[in-house]
Amino acid sequence: MGAVSEWELLLRLTLSCILGGVIGYERQSRHKSAGLRTNILVCLGSCLIMVLSESIFLGVEGRTNADPARLAAQVVSGIGFLGAGAIMKEGLTVTGLTTAACLWVVAGVGLAVGAGYYYGALFTAGLVFITLGTLSRLDEWVTHEKNLRLSIQTIDRPGQLVHISECLEDMQLKIKGVKVRADDDEIVEDEDIEEPIIYIDLRLYNRHSVKSVVILDAIKQLDGIISVDVD
Repeated sequence: MGAVSEWELLLRLTLSCILGGVIGYERQSRHKSAGLRTNILVCLGSCLIMVLSESIFLGVEGRTNADPARLAAQVVSGIGFLGAGAIMKEGLTVTGLTTAACLWVVAGVGLAVGAGYYYGALFTAGLVFITLGTLSRLDEWVTHEKNLRLSIQTIDRPGQLVHISECLEDMQLKIKGVKVRADDDEIVEDEDIEEPIIYIDLRLYNRHSVKSVVILDAIKQLDGIISVDVD
């Protein structure tokens, strides 16, 4: 292992930017939280830390039992904090897991480039790009007809969401996401009683291909339902 020359250092840093950018472009095109710039910076920083770790080791080699992998190990564990920031919980849905895993892999690609393991970095970046792009489209194609969006306008009453959920479960529909928003400007007057209105947006997985007409009729039978739309 010899000292890294200026041209070799430039090559490694540039390559890490390119590979991080390739993966980041795929994330950016899908409007994910960690896009082009984030992935480039993670890959570039990991590469620099790996090169720095090797340089420090070469400077003290033979005089101490220093481990050149110690700084790199901190990147692997430390990137978890950045990945955790990409994970979000919206209602019953957890999003950002793929983005967090992508950041972790990008850090590994940067470390590989920094260590001069070019083939491993190139193959990994290519496989990550194929996995994120191809498998995402395949998943969308397989589940497209099984996914439904249900928009409900209903009177805001205690336990109303529970009643809707139970109705959907009876039809073996799986709730993948829930968003509830209130409209304080809209009030329903019923026998001198004013009741607020809420809007419920549901993402459903229609595993048994229940017809939309059946779903609409079942929800409309519930007390307090004003309107229901299925997309």
